[in-house]
Amino acid sequence: MADLIPAEFEVLDARFAGTGGDRSVAKLFSGGRWLEGPAYHAAGRFVLFSDIPNDRILRYDEVSERTDVFLTPAGFTNGRTVDRQGRFVTCEHGERQVTRTEHDGSVTLLANSYNGHRLNSPNDVVEHSDGSIWFTDPSYGIHTDYEGHEGSSEIGSRNVYRLDPANGDLTSVVEDFAQPNGLAFSPDERRLFIVDSELHHIRVFDVDHGTLTGGELFCADDQGYDGIRFDHLGRLWGAAYDGLHCYHPDGSLIGKLRLPEITANLTFAGRQRNHLFITATSSLYGLRVNFRAASYPT
Repeated sequence: MADLIPAEFEVLDARFAGTGGDRSVAKLFSGGRWLEGPAYHAAGRFVLFSDIPNDRILRYDEVSERTDVFLTPAGFTNGRTVDRQGRFVTCEHGERQVTRTEHDGSVTLLANSYNGHRLNSPNDVVEHSDGSIWFTDPSYGIHTDYEGHEGSSEIGSRNVYRLDPANGDLTSVVEDFAQPNGLAFSPDERRLFIVDSELHHIRVFDVDHGTLTGGELFCADDQGYDGIRFDHLGRLWGAAYDGLHCYHPDGSLIGKLRLPEITANLTFAGRQRNHLFITATSSLYGLRVNFRAASYPT
């Protein structure tokens, strides 16, 4: 039986009024060291998520409500997404690469180097509707042996990349981040929002045929952000130190879902895409809400 805590939705702006869902948040799993990268497989009705320092991937089954170890060792995996063909695309700190798990269980290497130099430690990943894969590459996984393997940056910067689906070419689309982290396309895919977790802000870029322009500040917080996702109302939800923060499309912080642990990431799940799964320090939380994912969350 999951532990329950009160669902605390904090209204900071009248435009957040009415946002809610379950009266309680369920703690579905605890005992991790730093949980990250939740992604929902609709056909299997399960969520995979990472316990990075313990070097394992965990699997929460939506039907049985059980959590089991899916894979260990696991390459110190961090963020992941499910592509439009139902395959998991995963960022691996340990091997400094991005991989895809095929339907038969085999693993395809998508990217591990740029211009002949090893990547730092790929962190979070999204898919565009054209099939391209976009991911961030900070240096957290090579700082120490805690979330990967201590090493040096061969590239010398911490970039955001686009992997072309046609020819497999890897392009660096942004190179001026201190530590790029979570990223999400707007529901119409005309903009890409990217977290800089060291500078504690989120920037927004215009997307045009695989290139980015702009990079203006969308929002900032002294404690910073990690993973981000959009809902069907065009609101951006960001994992933060005290739970999830909700931003109106104009950049205003309008409300929060408070949680008792530092929050790392989130995903929308379930048949109606209105079941939130949240990784927060040592625990996986879940609740059903009265809003749903954008048309195709990644």
